[in-house]
Amino acid sequence: MTTALTLTSGHRPDGARVLAAAGEIDMSNAEAFAAALADAVGSAGQLLVDLTAVEYLDSAGLSTLFRHAEHIEVVTGPILAPLLEISGLSELTTVRGL
Repeated sequence: MTTALTLTSGHRPDGARVLAAAGEIDMSNAEAFAAALADAVGSAGQLLVDLTAVEYLDSAGLSTLFRHAEHIEVVTGPILAPLLEISGLSELTTVRGL
């Protein structure tokens, strides 16, 4: 069974590309997250990944973020911020908390 995940892409007022995720990112839907991330990075060059509405992120989702670390900036809420720091992602790319 696939865990609920909503992915929305768009642009900020300054024209920067954004991929927003809501729900949970785990092994059951990490492939969809990876595809959306790869597509958005490929067309944007630099991408803001908004994880503020993500309640759970497992190693499958985390590895996807690592693969694209040089092309993304991450915005996250208080639930995921410690994970992204402990994992070392914040040493490879900008991770901003709310």
